[in-house]
Amino acid sequence: MTPRTVLTIAGSDSGGGAGIQADLKTFAALGAYGTSVLTAVTAQNTRGVDGVLPLPPQTVTEQLDSVLTDFTVRAVKTGVLGTPAVADAIADAARSGRLPHLVVDPVLVATSGHTLGVTAAVERLLPYAQVATPNCAEAAALTGGLVTTVEEMVAAAEALAAGGPAHVVVTGGDVDADGESVDVLVGAGGTTLLRGPRVDTANNHGTGCSFSAAVAVRLAAGDPVAVAVATAKEYVARALTGGRDWKLGAGAGPLDHFGWACAPDQGSAGASRPA
Repeated sequence: MTPRTVLTIAGSDSGGGAGIQADLKTFAALGAYGTSVLTAVTAQNTRGVDGVLPLPPQTVTEQLDSVLTDFTVRAVKTGVLGTPAVADAIADAARSGRLPHLVVDPVLVATSGHTLGVTAAVERLLPYAQVATPNCAEAAALTGGLVTTVEEMVAAAEALAAGGPAHVVVTGGDVDADGESVDVLVGAGGTTLLRGPRVDTANNHGTGCSFSAAVAVRLAAGDPVAVAVATAKEYVARALTGGRDWKLGAGAGPLDHFGWACAPDQGSAGASRPA
C-alpha cells in the first residue's frame, strides 16, 4: 500500500530532536511518507540554540515547488518560518490552495528559551490554517496576554480562532493542572479540554513539533480534527514516556518517536489504521 505523503515546512535541528528531523520521524512512525521544505538551518543541541540561518525566500519557494509538482501531498505542517518574506511565500501557496490540511505550529521560542520565530511571520500564515497548535508561551506572544492557567488557555485559543484558523489547539505542557496534561481545542464544535496524565520527564525537546506533525498525518488519513488532535496527544504522551529515562545529550533530551510503532495497542483514537 502506497503511504500518504505529508509535507513539513520548517527549520532543521542539528541535534535531531525538533524541527524537520522530529517531523520526519513522526511521519515515519505513524506510517506516512515525509517530504520537507527547509526554511532555516540551526546550530542546536539538547542544551540550546547556538545559531540560526534563515534561508532566502526563493530557495524556500524552489523547494516547495519541487515537492508539490511531483508528489500528491495530503497534508502540510509548518514550523519555524524564519522571516516574514518566507511566511508571505508560504501564505501565497496556501491562498492558492496548494497546501491542503494546513497545520501551523507557530514556533517562536525553542524549549531552551532561544527565540526562533518572528511573530509577524506567524500571523501572516494563521488565517490559512486548518489547525494552529501554539503552546502557552506562543499563545501569549500572539495574543499579548498571560497564558498560565487552563482558563487563560481557553481565552487565548478562542481569541486566536477568531483571527482566522479554523481550529486552535493551545497545548498545556507547561501548565500545572493537578497532575494532568490539559490541551484546549477550539473550533466550530466549540471548546474541548483534552486531558491526559502528565509525563514527568526532562526529555521534552521537540514535543510541539512532534504533536503538530502527528496532527498532520492523521488529517492526511482523513480523521476529523478532534480525532487527529486526540491521537496526536496520545502519540506524544507515549513518545515522552518511551524516552523518559534516556541519556541523550546534557540538556532537554529528545522523545522516543518510534516507541509508538512498537506498542501492542496504538490507542483508541484511530492511529492504528494505515496512514
